Amino acid sequence: MSNLVAKRYVKALVDGRDTNAVIVLSENLNVISSAFADDKFNSIVSSPEVNDSQKVELVTSFIKKADETFVNFIKLLGEKRRLGLLPEIAKELKVQLAAMNNTYVGVVYTNNELSKDYISSIEEQFSKKFDVKLSLSQNVCDYDGIKVDIDGLGVEISFSKERLKSQMIDHILKAV
Repeated sequence: MSNLVAKRYVKALVDGRDTNAVIVLSENLNVISSAFADDKFNSIVSSPEVNDSQKVELVTSFIKKADETFVNFIKLLGEKRRLGLLPEIAKELKVQLAAMNNTYVGVVYTNNELSKDYISSIEEQFSKKFDVKLSLSQNVCDYDGIKVDIDGLGVEISFSKERLKSQMIDHILKAV
């Protein structure tokens, strides 16, 4: 539910702005979002004892050069008691910015570390396929096969040894 609300706020923020203005907004929101990692900050923002204007002042104090629309946006979130949505708004704005720039980040899941050349080869092939700029990182885990997940594009491609084995058994049983 909060993700849908964050998407609406991001849509309103992005609407009618050029890419440079959205980049500045994203940087400001990322600075504020990093503050949410601190428990003390979270307790202040969620405390009913601290009034909304003080919370807004605290949040805006993290930004050195905040334009009037950004401050008004933070005030609106404070009035609606939605300052806790700021990390989700920052995350969603990052996704929208990636879509505007046609740049995406993905993850390759494997159980063995792949060479950088192989990862860059996968990046190049997917970049051509989807006509985007793609950057892949690697996550070595217990996945038995290889899986490429490009979240912003909604693409997930996987090859699993178990699935291949079960498909081969099904094929052999059908042939018999």
